[in-house]
Amino acid sequence: MKDRKYPPGWDKDRVQRVIDHYEQQSESEAVAEDEATLKDNDLALVEVPKELLPAVRTMIAEHEQNRKASA
Repeated sequence: MKDRKYPPGWDKDRVQRVIDHYEQQSESEAVAEDEATLKDNDLALVEVPKELLPAVRTMIAEHEQNRKASA
């Protein structure tokens, strides 16, 4: 089996917890979560071509690391 690489702070157990959360979530809970996210003024939803996702994820991870380092 191929070794999986996880982003910093992530491991197999954390990935499984996220999967479990969304698989067990009701439709109304999912809608409520989406609506709450849309009300967060610190976040934006952006349509990005799939081939750019790795670069966007890297930028977000770097941003988070810089924000934590300066806190």
